[in-house]
Amino acid sequence: MAQEKRGVAMVSGASSGFGRRIAQVLCRQGYSVVALARRADRLKLLADEDTTGAILPLVADVRDRDGLALALDELPAEFRDISVLVNNAGLSRGFGPLQSGSHDSWREMIDTNITGLLNLSGLVLPRLASRGSGHVVNIGSIAANYPYMGGNVYAATKAFVHQLSLNMRVDLQGTGVRVSCVAPGMAKTEFAKVRYGGDEECADALYRDIEPLTPDDVAEAVAWCLAQPARVNVNMIELMPVEQHFGLGFAGSPPVPPGGAQGA
Repeated sequence: MAQEKRGVAMVSGASSGFGRRIAQVLCRQGYSVVALARRADRLKLLADEDTTGAILPLVADVRDRDGLALALDELPAEFRDISVLVNNAGLSRGFGPLQSGSHDSWREMIDTNITGLLNLSGLVLPRLASRGSGHVVNIGSIAANYPYMGGNVYAATKAFVHQLSLNMRVDLQGTGVRVSCVAPGMAKTEFAKVRYGGDEECADALYRDIEPLTPDDVAEAVAWCLAQPARVNVNMIELMPVEQHFGLGFAGSPPVPPGGAQGA
């Protein structure tokens, strides 16, 4: 029996981590998926692993609004009627205190986590509103609510995601479009490696005394939000490892690579 088609989902940051797994889970559940990210080789691998042809790689950078607009305008007809937007693209740089942070790192986080989310949302929300139904899921972080050493600018960008999600829902009242925010705690993806500038030893040390979340955990939370009856809006889901307290799950500061960790 053929699987029921559930519409088109666009997932940003789909080349790795949460985004990659969200794309796979939604595809498995009957969505056609526009997998958006910068790394063409990673997107090709994702699409090649799918035998249904339901994953469309879309190489674009959420920081480039004009490039995004062009990419969306050129979507094949069968992928244009987007009903689900998962704003997942995001990153963090460094664990340094604010007073010794890197302006370049701050700018990269703000441009991706805030401006990128606004760019993509600004282009897709009118489509959702005009169709009279849909769902936006923004991937936040518990860092938005629980401070930890070195979280500063990254945490602030995720606080923005949380607050924008609430206001987005207010703005979309009467359109039939739902808005959710999924806020994970410590999870094992390449996110930590990026944050530590490629230092795998420091990234692995972050999880030494804890069993972290997996991309599956976060993808299933997203899928659960989408699966609720149309009358239900899931405003927020927080999830974290059982061993994690409201912070980074260990006493003291996060591991610092040799030479120090710049950035926020």
